[in-house]
Amino acid sequence: MNDDFDRLRLIRSANIGPVSYIQLIHRYGSAAKALDMIPELAARGGGRAPRLADRGAVKQEMDRVRDLGARYIFLGDPDYPFLLAELSNAPPALIYRGNLSQLNHPAVAIVGARNASAAACRFARDLANALMSEGITVVSGLARGIDTAAHQGSLAKSAVAVIAGGIDVHYPPENEGLQQQIARDGLLIAEQPPGTEPKARHFPYRNRIIAGLTRGTVVVEAAPKSGSLITARLASEEGRHVMAVPGSPLDPRSRGCNGLIREGAILVQSAEDVLELISHFDDQAAGANMPYDLFDSTGDGAKFRETPLEEIDGAARQALADLLSMTPVSVDELVRQSGLSASSVQMILLELELAGRLTRHAGARVSLPS
Repeated sequence: MNDDFDRLRLIRSANIGPVSYIQLIHRYGSAAKALDMIPELAARGGGRAPRLADRGAVKQEMDRVRDLGARYIFLGDPDYPFLLAELSNAPPALIYRGNLSQLNHPAVAIVGARNASAAACRFARDLANALMSEGITVVSGLARGIDTAAHQGSLAKSAVAVIAGGIDVHYPPENEGLQQQIARDGLLIAEQPPGTEPKARHFPYRNRIIAGLTRGTVVVEAAPKSGSLITARLASEEGRHVMAVPGSPLDPRSRGCNGLIREGAILVQSAEDVLELISHFDDQAAGANMPYDLFDSTGDGAKFRETPLEEIDGAARQALADLLSMTPVSVDELVRQSGLSASSVQMILLELELAGRLTRHAGARVSLPS
């Protein structure tokens, strides 16, 4: 329990995101040691130590989760979904209600437009039902339209909903009954603390979980620049299958899907198309792509593996800082241009982030704060 408390306190602390959390654990082997090291690291980065999460607030959150009949699962726990753990920004802590074993089965995401047509909703519902009947877990985001239809089609056996707000917040309000039913008969997952009202910035984080849990994502109606296309892009970046249902070029809601197909997404017309594609997905190969060798499986359960630190001098820190600007640049590019090892670059970036002097962006890019 103390370890869970420390891990939750670490991820709830200021300037600590999923990437910095993983790197801290990777460096120091435990959340408790990482918490102790934060002031020193921030000082090396040229700033003040970030505010650590209040112990009382962390305890209050854990009590609230328990009172809601929910539970935590942490990155590194034996039951943490291994496909999700492959992400470089895997959620350090998830809160869930329902049956976690739903994720032991092959999973597919079905996402799409909130203002979907009746025909598209019917297709999504029937597709989800057919996949469910073949033992496939169906994951979506509990939004209006296609998401709702996908949940309705798979609710009898394998509905998994990932929400953007707290586990006790119903959004959209009209889906309160559906959310409660999924929590009872399926699996409901949240990354944000209880009581968090979903904001626009939360939805891309939710979308990465939807993409990360699944072998592939099916998009059913999506306008250009929609959140569903973000999910599809994230799936593609993680080596997962991207599938799309074609639609009329006269309907703006089909332009996103038709564009995905033009760019190489697999055209889907039936559950058989999905089943054929995901049957070739190698779970073991995907699991081998974890961004860090975090865990030592010897002994009872997964233990974090501590990695020895390299010596980094002040000149190296300054040289890397000089390469940064307000324009996001990839970490790989910084490694190439700095001539430093990847681990040294990651360590310096971590120090800058803890000092409040670095902003992380999607696609493993970083910049100076704007």
